[in-house]
Amino acid sequence: MNEQVTSRSAGCPDRDRPPEVLHSAEVFDGEPGCIARARALADRFLARLAAEWLAVFGEHTRSDLLLAVSELVTNADRYSQGPYLLELEGTAQRVSVTVYDSSTSLPHLYAPDPTRPGGHGMEIVVAVCDRLTAERVPVGKRIRAEFQLSS
Repeated sequence: MNEQVTSRSAGCPDRDRPPEVLHSAEVFDGEPGCIARARALADRFLARLAAEWLAVFGEHTRSDLLLAVSELVTNADRYSQGPYLLELEGTAQRVSVTVYDSSTSLPHLYAPDPTRPGGHGMEIVVAVCDRLTAERVPVGKRIRAEFQLSS
């Protein structure tokens, strides 16, 4: 695994640069325990975001975000060939969870159906996040779940 945690340094504002964010990323190869390690990475990231950016999490935001990490990493592990990347970015106002994997097949978003055996992962992510995007990229696909934080 390759873990990278960085924060952009404060400098002169530049209109072409994105706003400063706390960033963390790790590559997984589908080894046993990778979902637990992805959740641990996200949990450490949220702790840093609260300590360094004074981010305030709503009553369910932390658990919802960790659930989204579990579901997105599970899907990447299950449906892609090869390694996948979990990337976390955040400020005091928002957090995004992004997973890149090698499959170009976009996820299916089914209507809620409690009688359907399986296929609930993306349904869960849609329910807990504020915005979900999925798109093809040169390496495969990128799925991003965004969360707005409490003020």
